[in-house]
Amino acid sequence: MIEARIRKLRDQFQKLKIDGYVIPKNDEFFSEYSKIDRLKIISNFSGSAGYAIILKRKNYLFVDGRYSLQAKIESGKNFSIIDYHKIINCNLFKNLILGISPKFFTSNQIKNFFLKNNKIELINEDLVGSSYKKQVNFNKPFFSLNENTVGENYTNKINKVLKIIKKNKCDSIFVSAPENVAWLLNIRGHDNPNSPIPDCHLFLNKNGKYYLIADKKKVKNLIKDKKISSNRIINPNDFKLFIEKQKKGKILIDPKTCSLFFEHIIKTKFKISMNGDPIYQMKSIKNKMEIKNMVHSHIFDGLALTKFIYWIKEINKKRITEFEAQNKLEEFRKKNSNYLYPSFNTIAGTGCNGAIIHYRATKKNTKIIKKNDIFLCDSGGQYKYGTTDVTRTICFSKPKNKIKDIFTRVLKGHIAVVQVDLKKFNTGKLIDKKARKYLKNKNLDYEHGTGHGVGFFSNVHEGPQSISKYNNIKIQEGMILSNEPGYYKKDQFGIRIENLIYVKKKNDKLFFDNLTLAPIDKDLINFDKLTKNEKNYLFNYNLLIYCKLYKFLNKDERKWLLSFF
Repeated sequence: MIEARIRKLRDQFQKLKIDGYVIPKNDEFFSEYSKIDRLKIISNFSGSAGYAIILKRKNYLFVDGRYSLQAKIESGKNFSIIDYHKIINCNLFKNLILGISPKFFTSNQIKNFFLKNNKIELINEDLVGSSYKKQVNFNKPFFSLNENTVGENYTNKINKVLKIIKKNKCDSIFVSAPENVAWLLNIRGHDNPNSPIPDCHLFLNKNGKYYLIADKKKVKNLIKDKKISSNRIINPNDFKLFIEKQKKGKILIDPKTCSLFFEHIIKTKFKISMNGDPIYQMKSIKNKMEIKNMVHSHIFDGLALTKFIYWIKEINKKRITEFEAQNKLEEFRKKNSNYLYPSFNTIAGTGCNGAIIHYRATKKNTKIIKKNDIFLCDSGGQYKYGTTDVTRTICFSKPKNKIKDIFTRVLKGHIAVVQVDLKKFNTGKLIDKKARKYLKNKNLDYEHGTGHGVGFFSNVHEGPQSISKYNNIKIQEGMILSNEPGYYKKDQFGIRIENLIYVKKKNDKLFFDNLTLAPIDKDLINFDKLTKNEKNYLFNYNLLIYCKLYKFLNKDERKWLLSFF
């Protein structure tokens, strides 16, 4: 099937006068998860980041270290797999004319990556996804969140953005990232499979007048709520005409999500400032109501995880597959009426599959979970109202000392992150070193970042904050991040321990606090390798879980959870 799709794409090269075509992971809204995954359609690769380049006789897939194993398994038959970092100054495509869709690329991507040394042909057709659009329902309407849910009304947020527009000496801003529009107007939608983000853009001028660029069928509820009038809704096909009617001036756009398509239209009337969208930073700092809702969501989620861990370790006596296990976890989540759907596709890998950092089990491609294997399960949910993400590594028999030693080193790094002194280690780059310290003492490491930012009832991966080797964003009160060090032994096993944490302030001191409430498998821990402080941390964490969840657990579940003390 993949071969047929590639042939169909190549058949168009001669007519379009191109030597190759580039397919990114993102869609025209630069969403992490979209209803039409063009990269998967053309390559079978299901990871969250990458580029495919189809030439007349060869195919290339660029992915980062998280996905090298996965890409070889999913796409190695038809593609040469190349490390993402080699995309810069890549000579594989020298003197070739590469076709791209201007809706799927930004000028930053063109300038900074492999395309800068090549001739680029803008193809206004969607050569990969067009035939799949008919199969997807895009017409579910957007909806509003009330102030009691989000903690701040949208007019206050708009006024904050207006101050920044004026500070930048701009006349307007084009908000191209849909999640930023969602935050600004306190709206959500149904356009993405794993997040409640509405597919839309927004134009806001310095006088406070805003226009929503979206399908008119989707905004009927917003008009009904008097959040916007019908004459402020701009159909995406009419955007060029709308820009032509605006007064000349200076406009702020985001270089990460404003596509070439929109940039070319906007620059016909405006002088462009590439200073970026200030909403990223603003929405990264959650207010008290958002934190309160996230705490509640994690109680619901922690209950589902705890019941699942008890079930799979103590109750389940059947031979089950990874796919059956992830479905069982979904069953536990669905028992809560506030649960909506997964915040990403569950990663459930046993044994060697656990070493594939973002492995996906399917009904047709799944392994039986064996007693002697360790099982890695990374999952999350979207709730009314909150977003969760948690990873637990579980064993079913006495693990080897080598496994316990590595797991304990990962755990020590995990504890080091949550206990870090945020006055001294106040950026993700500095904190990342603390997470890797105990693994590196044994010349071990992992290929992914230690943590990503998380949105409020939004995307499970949202910046600008993260815990990684490269992130210098200052950690501030109200930020939510994941804490997920790990280790992966190719063809053998994978280990990851992930909690969501948030930044609290008490007596003028900033510190991390856990959101996630699910026990860490004590059978994988070598307690002799833990300090007194680390043992106290685990005791207090397990006590917190018990206090929050015990009234929802049955007698046997309570007894089991007490054994973690």
